[in-house]
Amino acid sequence: MQMKQIHHLVWRLMLSGVALASGPAIGAEAPCPGTPLDSTLQPLTTDAPVSLCRHLGEVVLVVNTASQCGFTSQYEGLETLYQRFRKRGFTVIGVPSDQFGGQEYADDEKIAAFCKLNFGVSFPMYTRSRVTGDDAIALYRALLAATGQAPQWNFHKYLIGRDGRVLGEWPSRISPHDAQLVSAIDAALDD
Repeated sequence: MQMKQIHHLVWRLMLSGVALASGPAIGAEAPCPGTPLDSTLQPLTTDAPVSLCRHLGEVVLVVNTASQCGFTSQYEGLETLYQRFRKRGFTVIGVPSDQFGGQEYADDEKIAAFCKLNFGVSFPMYTRSRVTGDDAIALYRALLAATGQAPQWNFHKYLIGRDGRVLGEWPSRISPHDAQLVSAIDAALDD
């Protein structure tokens, strides 16, 4: 090889290294456009918003929650599901909302403490948000677009597959222990 060709090859290798170094950092979330996970939310216990794309590749159960609702005891079942399936790539995303009967605390710290102390919630919980209407957060607008069904009350559940597609939705009255819901989660984890 001639010296000029070697320099050209070295230069190209250096440029490709720069391109690789300027790409996504190791551990960074992959982009997930066109999926309900293509949004950011602020966790209850931190000030920094996080990308929900971090959950692409997992099976996700999204639930709008409330601390003072007749269905609040479902937190226990949601935590049980999370513990049972998380090692297989499952998570629950809790989104507190006061849109149905004003049944959620106004303070995120109070919501976090309530969930932890009363139900031992360890799955990701995000800041209180709007889940219906024109001012619903992007996650819930995308869930509505995918299913045609907005939450009608607290503890409405949406199941998202590893590829980010919505696999199903269940109304509030369906318990986290419901056989069809558990079966759908199990099947999605096997895909």
